[in-house]
Amino acid sequence: MTTLLSTVFVLGVLIFIHELGHFLVAKWSGIRVDKFSLGFPPSILKKKVGETEYCIGAIPLGGFVKMAGENPDEEATGAPDEFMSKSVKIRTAVVAAGPFMNFVLAWLILWGLLFIQGEVVTDPDNVIIGAVSADSPALNAGLLEDDIIKAINGTPVSSFRDMAVLISEQVEKPITIDWTRNGQEMTATATTISEEAYNAEGEKIAVGKIGIGQKHTYNRLGFFNAAYEGFTETLVFIKMIGEFVWNLVSFKISPKMIGGPVFIAQMAGQRAELGMSALLIFMAFLSVNLAILNILPIPALDGGHLAFLLIEKIKGSPLTINQRMIAQQVGLVFLIVIIVMVTYNDIMRFISG
Repeated sequence: MTTLLSTVFVLGVLIFIHELGHFLVAKWSGIRVDKFSLGFPPSILKKKVGETEYCIGAIPLGGFVKMAGENPDEEATGAPDEFMSKSVKIRTAVVAAGPFMNFVLAWLILWGLLFIQGEVVTDPDNVIIGAVSADSPALNAGLLEDDIIKAINGTPVSSFRDMAVLISEQVEKPITIDWTRNGQEMTATATTISEEAYNAEGEKIAVGKIGIGQKHTYNRLGFFNAAYEGFTETLVFIKMIGEFVWNLVSFKISPKMIGGPVFIAQMAGQRAELGMSALLIFMAFLSVNLAILNILPIPALDGGHLAFLLIEKIKGSPLTINQRMIAQQVGLVFLIVIIVMVTYNDIMRFISG
């Protein structure tokens, strides 16, 4: 139930904000919006207010804003409230508004978390234990909260990441842990447990764990400082996802690393169990991910429409209806291939646990 509710919440908010961006700019520009749908048909709820029919679809994996005269198989009549009657500049604003709103949402979420909760602060020079899992190798070895780990198998460590790398390499093997407690030096041996992970090729691998978390505190930020830091962290998300997409298209990482709705649901459920702040951070990350994927120059996505508008601006006239329909069909086939691939990845992850 936690997984289901968290998935509906995350996807519902992200889709709504995205489509709201298109809707608001279209209405502001004087474009007639015939339908605003959260989810895909068949509709389970719908109500017409003014010229627009508002719907909630039974398939909660997307949404759409249907504007007058936007479909490539429709011949524009030249009415002033049609999408194609507006300038390239206005149509570009309408199309770009969806991804833009997802970037804004990520920023607002991070801004709010940094202002209300504060930024996470860890010791940059010491590996201080913040939590020890029950029945874990670390607990059985005698490690406690606030202990400072100094070395793993005789190799000094000064960061949690360095320590985790050393431990991950030892799967179900005994390791020697050196630490201090209140200035007293201590040593013990612990046998790591095996956990599943995925490498850059999308292959399942086993990594060693001992069941500890890093000590951290929260530093409250002022309103404007939180806004700045939230924007900075949004840029970090953009860089991370941009690098992932580039490595994917340049075949540096395997397509097996891509996840779909099932993977998102699993991640949402896991984050929800960790608390609302963890779920909101995941939502911010996913919002940036949705924005970047949507601006890729693929027909049928917002990025494909932006590419059409760029071509129109350069050549001085829009593509013909036939050209747009062919491009949309090619884009649709590409998206179907992607959907099949991510669904296969999800199923294989689910089967393998």
